[in-house]
Amino acid sequence: MTDRTRRPWLDQDDIRFMLEDCATWAVVGLSGNPDRTAYRIAKYLQDHGKRIVPVHPNAPTVLGEQGYPTLADVPFPVDVVDVFRRSEAAGEFADQAVAIGALAVWFQLGVLDVAAHQRTVEAGVRMVMDTCPAIEWPRLQGSVA
Repeated sequence: MTDRTRRPWLDQDDIRFMLEDCATWAVVGLSGNPDRTAYRIAKYLQDHGKRIVPVHPNAPTVLGEQGYPTLADVPFPVDVVDVFRRSEAAGEFADQAVAIGALAVWFQLGVLDVAAHQRTVEAGVRMVMDTCPAIEWPRLQGSVA
């Protein structure tokens, strides 16, 4: 049994699609606190040419981008919904991502919800879990050589 069979949410084609082909990333849980992982990863995404969209109940402007209280409030298309929430709370954001027509969902390192993965993929939306763009981007670049 391969790793991809056991953990289909780490599919390299899905990771490559999100990092190479998706430009607009809604970051669920992003606040203006630079000490938080969500802030650092959103900055990393910006530094790699992605547009970030903060999604937070307080809707702060973060890293120069207007925030929105929910995914449904974002008034333009979102390619990837990047979720910084605990596993037990993350699944609802995968469902919301499907509802708004996002192309993909990314659950950050340590965030797993196998049922949400199954629902999301069955809805035709790509999804990865339990990893981080800051881990996968260098790995992806190394495989391009």
